[in-house]
Amino acid sequence: MPTDEPLTKSDMNRLGSSMEHTNTFDPFSDVGGLHCFDVFRRSLLRSGPKPVSRMWLKKRSNAIRVADKRRQQFVHSISELREAGVKFKKRKTDRFWDIKFKNGILRTPCLLIHDRTMSLFLNLIAFEQCHLDCSNDITSYVIFMDNLINSHEDVGYLHYFGIIEHWLGSDAEVADLFNCLCQEVVFDIGNSYLSHLSEDVNRYYNHRWNAWRAALKH
Repeated sequence: MPTDEPLTKSDMNRLGSSMEHTNTFDPFSDVGGLHCFDVFRRSLLRSGPKPVSRMWLKKRSNAIRVADKRRQQFVHSISELREAGVKFKKRKTDRFWDIKFKNGILRTPCLLIHDRTMSLFLNLIAFEQCHLDCSNDITSYVIFMDNLINSHEDVGYLHYFGIIEHWLGSDAEVADLFNCLCQEVVFDIGNSYLSHLSEDVNRYYNHRWNAWRAALKH
């Protein structure tokens, strides 16, 4: 029951003891200057990929820091991956960015998309673009999803497996959202927490595709 009585010394000791054993995520820990989006971003990435500084980019000329779609291609689209035998399953975790691939199965957590999702991702991506001393994990995730989704059929397939839930008017709007988010983003897939996973997916894709093509010739 709330009260305006001051805490006694014994109350303070019990409170301090209980706080010492608390393991909840604290986005304010281990940081210097804070930006509101940095706090929010850290809360999304709690226990996420270890941040990798991109300070080396500052040493390069601004002239070469340009958006290049060829450097944003992690993997093939869902339709292409399905033709090569890749399967998709929903991963049960609230960490939407925590994608796994093993034995030809791409396990992806559910993402809820609503009318503010685009502005939210745009602001988070802009923050990562402007702060090279932080990781690019949100940008990596969005670009990876953009690679997977080329059409409303791809969105429908993810929706069927519960990987995407949305409150937009149609699956086509979801596809347009991802296809527009990273058009002017400076990005290199080699500097991403999803780079190794993408290599595994592409290796599986190339192996299965070549085997399927060879089978057709015979």
